Amino acid sequence: MRTRQRWILLLLCLLCYGASAQYRPDILGDGYEQRTFRMPDDYEGQVTCTLVRKTGADSPRQAVLYIHGYNDYFFQKQLGDSVIAHGYNFYALDLRKYGRSILPHQDPFFCKSLKEYFADIDTALATIRSEGNRRILLMGHSTGGLISSYYLSDRTGHAEVDGLVLNSPFLDWNFGWFMERVVLPAVSFIGKYFPNLTVQSGGSPNYAYSLLKGHKGEWEFDTRWKMPEGHPKKAGWIRAIHEAQREIQREPRIQCPVLVLSSDKSMPETAEWNDAYKQADIVLDVEDIQRYGARLGDQVTRDTIPNGMHDLILSPAPYRDRAYQSIFEWIGIH
Repeated sequence: MRTRQRWILLLLCLLCYGASAQYRPDILGDGYEQRTFRMPDDYEGQVTCTLVRKTGADSPRQAVLYIHGYNDYFFQKQLGDSVIAHGYNFYALDLRKYGRSILPHQDPFFCKSLKEYFADIDTALATIRSEGNRRILLMGHSTGGLISSYYLSDRTGHAEVDGLVLNSPFLDWNFGWFMERVVLPAVSFIGKYFPNLTVQSGGSPNYAYSLLKGHKGEWEFDTRWKMPEGHPKKAGWIRAIHEAQREIQREPRIQCPVLVLSSDKSMPETAEWNDAYKQADIVLDVEDIQRYGARLGDQVTRDTIPNGMHDLILSPAPYRDRAYQSIFEWIGIH
């Protein structure tokens, strides 16, 4: 009954909102298109999600769907172009309250449960399949990696996804024992009753500076959608992450092949800039990524990228090339 209700809801979403949701040129240009879906309203009101695509000239019947991380959206055009060059159609989903999907009345990035995103992914996958793609791989970065893992674990036997690629997935917090065992569970409990309570006002801009072309990096992105100093985090969002991580760590049920990628090292971030930030993950603990990643299913492949940054495909050229090599070699045999 649960599965039937889920598919009925998805069908109603597509019927009600699909007619007005047509592709139009995307902000990335160069053949990228976007399509906005009006989703059922939530506790903040109107909700949309946005599917970005670029298809190959030879019309392959296989596709990759990319899910971005927290404080993020899809801007990694080189990733999409690389997927196309390897014979796949490329799609990326800006989840509700992120990037292209943020509406004026919404608190960016906020959710009370990561399951809120499942309808967005359901809609994207149904659309991709309706466009003739018979083989679909899911790819998630950081929080998008946690969401993708949580989704496939929940959708056991029903997701029809042929593989999962995880780029530095957010499978555990990067804190010490006391924070993770005492403070976070307490904040999570509070978040059940006071979800809008702000528990962190912002953060260091060093990771953003390591990426931005105008600072220490080589990439350009919209800083209204990927904010250098982050956005206030609330207790309800902490609870959403905590609950998803507990379930993934305790009882993952992912049935498709999984590739888990991370940098080969993490380093703590300080207030001062350090050039070593461009050769390590300064956001998550790579040992946690590899430890919990190994437990996600029975078909897990793990790899570490020497000197990779948190978003491996935004690392300096020699290191991101190694990440692409690992991704496409794995895709080629799965």
